[in-house]
Amino acid sequence: MVDLKGQYEHIKDEVNTSVIDVIESTAFINGPKVHEFQKNLENYLGVKHVIPCANGTDALQIAMMGLGLKPGDEVITADFTFAATVEVIALLGLTPVLVDVDPDTFNINVEAIKKAITSKTKAIVPVHLFGQCADMDEIMDLANTYNLYVIEDNAQAIGASYLSKSGKKQKAGTIGHVASTSFFPSKNLGCYGDGGAIFTNNDELAHQIRGIVNHGMYVRYHHDVVGVNSRLDSIQAVILNTKLSRLDAYNKARQSAAKKYNEAFKNEPRIKTPVTNRSCDGICADCDCHVFHQYTLKIKDVDRDALATHLNENGIPCGVYYPIPLHRQKAYQDSRYNEADFPVTNQLISEVISLPMHTELDDEQIDYITSKVKEFINA
Repeated sequence: MVDLKGQYEHIKDEVNTSVIDVIESTAFINGPKVHEFQKNLENYLGVKHVIPCANGTDALQIAMMGLGLKPGDEVITADFTFAATVEVIALLGLTPVLVDVDPDTFNINVEAIKKAITSKTKAIVPVHLFGQCADMDEIMDLANTYNLYVIEDNAQAIGASYLSKSGKKQKAGTIGHVASTSFFPSKNLGCYGDGGAIFTNNDELAHQIRGIVNHGMYVRYHHDVVGVNSRLDSIQAVILNTKLSRLDAYNKARQSAAKKYNEAFKNEPRIKTPVTNRSCDGICADCDCHVFHQYTLKIKDVDRDALATHLNENGIPCGVYYPIPLHRQKAYQDSRYNEADFPVTNQLISEVISLPMHTELDDEQIDYITSKVKEFINA
C-alpha cells in the first residue's frame, strides 16, 4: 500500500547524514533540529504557530486541552473515520456526537452538523479524510453563528489546499481555530517512527499548548498548567525536514497516480472514482485540493470483500477504510445514536476499497492493479 523503502532510497544519503548528525550532537529532545522543522513547517503552511508533539492522537487531545473544553461539553465529529478522533474526546470526558458524512467526498456532512448542535455543543472536529478538506466555508460559518471552536483533524491531508468561496486559498489545517496532524510513517509527510503537530494562528492558544506538551512547564520545574509528555524527537525532526522540502513533489506524484487510476476506470459504471472537493472541482491553478493520502473507490453491485480477496491473491495490497463505523464500535456505542441517522456511512462500509497509493507508483504497477480490478468487476 505504501512503498516507504522505495521512497527512502531516493533520500537515503541526506537522511542518514542528518540522523548521524543528531546522534553525534546528543540533542535528542526539543533540540535545534526540532525548532528548525517547526519554523520550516510554519513557513510552508503559512501559519503562525506549529507545536510539534509525539504523535497525531496526542496532537488532537492537546488541541482540545488547550481550548479548555470541559467534561460534558459536546464535540461533533464524523462517524466515518479512524477511532483516534473520537478516542481523545472520550478520554477527556467530553461527549462525542457522531454524524453522517457526504457520499461523494466522505467528509463530514454540514447538514448533519447543523442538526446535531445543542446548547452543550462546544466544538466541531472536521476530519479532512483521504487527502482533501471538508467544507470549511460552511463549517466556519456554523462555528461563527453558534460560537463554536473548529479543530481540524489534518492527519490525512497535509499539503492540501482549500479554495474558499471568496477565492482565498489556504493550506489544510490553517483555517479553523486549531488543527492537528500526524507524521505516522505512511502519511504524506511521515517520519520513521511516530510524531505529530498542532497548528494555530492564535498566540494565546499556542502559548497554552506549548506548556501542555511539556508537562505544563514554561520554566523548568514550574508547572503552570496540567500537561502531558508529548514531544517530537530530533531524529524524527530531521527526517521530516528532509521530506518537507519534497512534500509538494510527493503530493504531485500521488495526484498523477490518481489521474491514471481515474483514466483506467472512467468507462466502468460500477466503479466510482474519488470526487474532488466541490469548492475546487479542479479549477485551481496548479490544483492541490486533493493530495490522495488514500485512493478510495466506491464499488457498486459487486462483492467488495471478494474483490479484496481477488486483489490479494494477485499480489495487490488493498485496504478497507473503514469497515465498522464509530457509532457501532463497542467502545463508543450510545443509545443516542439511531441507525437511520447514518445512511451514507452504513452504505460506504460495504462499498469502499482503497488501492495502493504512494510516491513510487509507476505506470506498470498501475496498469497491473487496474487490470486486475476490472478483471474481477467484469467477470
